[in-house]
Amino acid sequence: MALNKNALIRYKTIDKCLQNSYREWTLDDLIAACSDALYEYEGRDVSVSKRTIQLDIQLMRSDKLGYNAPIEVYSKKYYRYADEGFSITNIPITENDMDVLSETVEMLKQFKDFSLFSELGGIIHRLEDTVYTEKTHQASIIHLDKNENLKGLHWLDELYQAIQKKVVLKIEYKSFKALSSNVINFHPCLLKEFNNRWFLIGMGRKSKGVVNLALDRIIAIDYDFITPYTTYEFDADTFYKDVVGVTVNQGERASNVKLCVDKYNAPYVITKPLHHSQLIEKEHEDGSIEVNIKVKINFELERLILGFGEAIEVLKPERLRKRIRLKLQRAVRRYEETSS
Repeated sequence: MALNKNALIRYKTIDKCLQNSYREWTLDDLIAACSDALYEYEGRDVSVSKRTIQLDIQLMRSDKLGYNAPIEVYSKKYYRYADEGFSITNIPITENDMDVLSETVEMLKQFKDFSLFSELGGIIHRLEDTVYTEKTHQASIIHLDKNENLKGLHWLDELYQAIQKKVVLKIEYKSFKALSSNVINFHPCLLKEFNNRWFLIGMGRKSKGVVNLALDRIIAIDYDFITPYTTYEFDADTFYKDVVGVTVNQGERASNVKLCVDKYNAPYVITKPLHHSQLIEKEHEDGSIEVNIKVKINFELERLILGFGEAIEVLKPERLRKRIRLKLQRAVRRYEETSS
């Protein structure tokens, strides 16, 4: 399920409950109602925490979504609308609104060739495909790669709301290398996906700068409402400009990485660059090419190069060439040991 659909279902469910003024609604009642609604939509149990519903109510009360819902607490435990006639769905989208939206989409299509709107074409195609599917009940024409068994995806909605509301988190986290978990006070600012894996980006201790936490290594999340959220300047495009993936060795300068790609994989690398900085420096008579990318050397870059196997040779820098050669030698020894 998409990230914002869970939240939207909860908002609508809370709204529906609070419209029923003939019943008294506790926080536990709202949690149960939201859990039932999500189960009905997905066909499986979906855990809804107390913190999530509390944050939902906080967001519905605010003007961030334009709701400004007059939700009040009475008798110290029951929730209701101060205005009995209120509903977040009171203002319907008219046919004129739909016409305006359609015209806006058509206008935006004109800008698809500008770099600022480079992602627009794909978004519009996915939107049009969804509308087509809903209207005609035909199978989808576009199929997006996804892995629903990925661990940690259940944190997405909660983390999204924490970032939106600028809430400091207490995250119990266990990295792959750690023997045990530890609790981190974390100021989240971004959710980033790379290679079908999600990461939470933010600030832990200021001395460590911006760090990333893999969602599949998060064990538990709590909220720290006492510590003020630290707002700091963070431009994701600039921060990740010189890297492949999410690991940024802060303080290190980008290096010129020169690679030789064999003739069979050259077309692939030409049509799908390894990095946006990629330049083709030489084309050999045998069809192979030499390319240069300017990046910070990290784990993801090494994995990318190793993924090509014998098809890519690192020419420069020497330290990266030695690391890749060492890893390939170890791989060969592993095969030799298992075959003997």
